[in-house]
Amino acid sequence: MNLTIHEMTEAFASESLRWRYEPPYDFYNVELSEEALAERLDGTYRSVLDDKGTLIGFFCTGESAKVPAGEKDGVYEEPAVDMGLGLQPELTGKGHGKLFGKAVLASIQQDHEGMPVRLSVATFNERAIRLYENMGFVEQDSFQTEACKFITMVKK
Repeated sequence: MNLTIHEMTEAFASESLRWRYEPPYDFYNVELSEEALAERLDGTYRSVLDDKGTLIGFFCTGESAKVPAGEKDGVYEEPAVDMGLGLQPELTGKGHGKLFGKAVLASIQQDHEGMPVRLSVATFNERAIRLYENMGFVEQDSFQTEACKFITMVKK
């Protein structure tokens, strides 16, 4: 499967906001609202499409990729490009993460050459943490939200 990166469109933003993950990953579900749609269309989000033009995931960089509780704890103070990503629920846990993650990381590294890339992940999401470790990310910090514990991971 060939993946391509595209601007986030209103149709893709709306589609991704309708995705529903099974527990415990339902933590990542976002309600479709004007505010959520506006964030997905603010220029920091990108669509990831397969070779048929189907939306299989998205990613964001910058402030949109940060967890507010982590900002309060100072985990984002070191210079880095923050990234957040989401894979279509039907594709998770089936071995698609590696190709998806590599495509996202390559796009971010191309746009931000030489900058470390950082992400935040809930500690219960062990399969994502394994994927990120296999991609060369290392744990850097941790923080707690009302919902769960997070770690930040960095790839230099």
